[in-house]
Amino acid sequence: MKGTTLLLLLVLPFYCNSQKLQVDLFGGVATYQGDLQGKRYTLNQSRAAVGVGATYAMSEKFFARAGFTYGGLAGDDKLNTTAKGIEFRNLRFKSAVSEMHFGVEYNLFKLEGKSLTPYVFGGIALFHFNPYTNDSIGNKYFLKPLSTEGQGLAAYPNKKNYSLTQFAIPFGGGIKIRLSNEIQVAVELGLRKTFTDYIDDVSGFYVDGTKLLNERGAKAIELSYRGNEVSSAATYPAEGAQRGNEKSKDWYYFSGIKLSKTINNKAGRIAKGRDKLGCPGKVL
Repeated sequence: MKGTTLLLLLVLPFYCNSQKLQVDLFGGVATYQGDLQGKRYTLNQSRAAVGVGATYAMSEKFFARAGFTYGGLAGDDKLNTTAKGIEFRNLRFKSAVSEMHFGVEYNLFKLEGKSLTPYVFGGIALFHFNPYTNDSIGNKYFLKPLSTEGQGLAAYPNKKNYSLTQFAIPFGGGIKIRLSNEIQVAVELGLRKTFTDYIDDVSGFYVDGTKLLNERGAKAIELSYRGNEVSSAATYPAEGAQRGNEKSKDWYYFSGIKLSKTINNKAGRIAKGRDKLGCPGKVL
């Protein structure tokens, strides 16, 4: 709700000064790529995503765009077809992700003269996530407070806690179709390059089990390695054993359908007065 309110405040000045503004609605799926889902892009383990936004025409082909998107991310070693040798750790996570994004879009063709056009976009985004999992009996636990790789433990002063709010670089493209002078629909794929490896709470190496137990308790041990849920012979790995690939940062994606409606600013104005949003009016 806060993200939507902020977005409206940011686009209101454009509404008041131009008829070149579109209101956008997005519906589709969110997908994660990282240690628990190694494929660069797949619909496997995707979850629903929705969004609102606005697009402002700077020229016939260049547009400024802003939006708020909310979706879900998930990864599970049991479904991780690219895992080699580490799938036995049996880890899994889910997380809601909320994102504010701003960028520039380029249409290959002018839509006024055609019914469709490919387009590309790029920009900057601020997103929030909070990975969690369920234990063997279904209880929900957020993973960051458990310090599964020693983050924030006195025994590992060089392992800092990761931030749940991060910057990302959104980019992608799609196909935009003009249904009428005011209505457009687009099929869009948007990739997000992040600068964190902890969307899934998995990055580097296992820490000493005794130290983790002493500072965070038995639940931290239980959820940082879950191979014993698959085999009773499995034991907690030795300190320094590989848990993830810290050299490869996590990604996430939004793909789906975007419906856009052009705002006809003059139609809503009252002569010498103000329109319904409080914008200064003028004589028509």
